[in-house]
Amino acid sequence: MLHLIVSGEGTSLLALGGILFAFVATVLATAKLGQYLPKDVGRDFAHDGKLSAGKPRGAGIIFVLAFVTAAFLFAGLDVEIIIYLLLTVVCMITGYLDDAAKSPWGEFRKGFLDLCVAILTALTFLKFNSGRIELAFLHMGIDIPRGLFIVLAVILVWVSVNVTNCSDGVDGLSGTLAIISLMTIYLVDRTLNTGRNFSFLILLFAACILGYLWYNATPSRLLMGDAGSRAMGLFISIAVLKTGRPLLYIPVALVLILDGGLGLIKLSLLRVFRIRILKNVRTPLHDHVRKIWGWSNTQTVFRFAIIQILLAVAVIYGIG
Repeated sequence: MLHLIVSGEGTSLLALGGILFAFVATVLATAKLGQYLPKDVGRDFAHDGKLSAGKPRGAGIIFVLAFVTAAFLFAGLDVEIIIYLLLTVVCMITGYLDDAAKSPWGEFRKGFLDLCVAILTALTFLKFNSGRIELAFLHMGIDIPRGLFIVLAVILVWVSVNVTNCSDGVDGLSGTLAIISLMTIYLVDRTLNTGRNFSFLILLFAACILGYLWYNATPSRLLMGDAGSRAMGLFISIAVLKTGRPLLYIPVALVLILDGGLGLIKLSLLRVFRIRILKNVRTPLHDHVRKIWGWSNTQTVFRFAIIQILLAVAVIYGIG
């Protein structure tokens, strides 16, 4: 909105103002509204899960709404971006309703809702963009038939939403990894000059996550819940799609994929094919390294982040 009345050198100051607004609005809103969030009951299946009992849960509703507000105030919007913002809000709302429910929603209900959001995201992307996939490190492209592209995009979005959600189990972990992934995508966008409007949205979203992490560093005061983790996963997948290089999702979010995805694979193979794998590995991996390897929460966050940063450096070097 504000960008319509600001031009020239003022746009840089407006962008800086937007980033600061996103961060400060998240911090202040969290401080004022965090007490009204539903309370976590602790998770018996998670390592040290009971330590979260009584903490406010569902803080994702605060930083996602702060992000959307900042986007409407400071970013250049078009129909495609507005749809993505609405879908992010939808993903946040479904997550928050689960956070606030007395009994957790079943896997099939959440999986179906995630699938609906994934389909709408894929259709929106293909409406406004081509179905051509650029192979980043090979400097070549492939034109994908529309039907196949939609299927692949739906898989990407659904996976991103769920692995990010499953990685949310250690104070600061999923938020920190999400910021690293998003900033990697931002640097890819700037390197390839793929579009400033969406790149700026990445900065706004990262600033809002940082505002949440202000209260979530160990020991945390509140938890993002599904309201935050699912919305983050959706936004990461959209950001990757907008690069035109969706396969980059693997290296830019590899730690999220391994941490949250191995459990999904393990459970799916057991239920569908009665195949048991990784019997001696606890999932998510952040539970394994804490319980089996004896890592502290802080060590888990820092070491997982270091691994993802190294991957990010490799991606940026390869793209350049």
